Amino acid sequence: MNVIVKETLLKEAGSKGTDAFLALVHDSILKAVGGEVNAETLPLLNGDQMTLLAYFILREEVMDGGFIQLIHNGYGPFIFLNPFAKAMRLWGAHDFSKLIYKGRKLFEKYGDSLCSECSDEEFMALFEQYPEFDELDDAFIEMEEEVTDVIAHYVDDNLGEFLVIEH
Repeated sequence: MNVIVKETLLKEAGSKGTDAFLALVHDSILKAVGGEVNAETLPLLNGDQMTLLAYFILREEVMDGGFIQLIHNGYGPFIFLNPFAKAMRLWGAHDFSKLIYKGRKLFEKYGDSLCSECSDEEFMALFEQYPEFDELDDAFIEMEEEVTDVIAHYVDDNLGEFLVIEH
């Protein structure tokens, strides 16, 4: 999908730093598909665009409630059963890629239990029932800034895969 962004907006976001730059690219892609990633809009995107949106979903979910929340909210298959980890390795985020593969093993082991409907109280109990995820959560929190920086460099170096710049 052609995502068009004005060059001036891109330069402005870039001058504000990594997070602003990535947010502009992400938000522009999301806006191009009507603000929602679902079974109908996903095929409109190329692999790099999908991967960037997946990273934003993962980052938001994990920073808010860890990998348990990510899986419970239904994103486990999107992250773990697609070539997301491989893409992260190819983008240069090697340690993060390894972390995703570890997460996949836990998802395959506990995913059905974590995806079950439950009350807020039962959801909070999941964190005690599955302490294996603590290590993944901590590792991601420690590497998040570096991973985001690596992703921003990849996006910047391959901007044409993500959007079209309008001069």
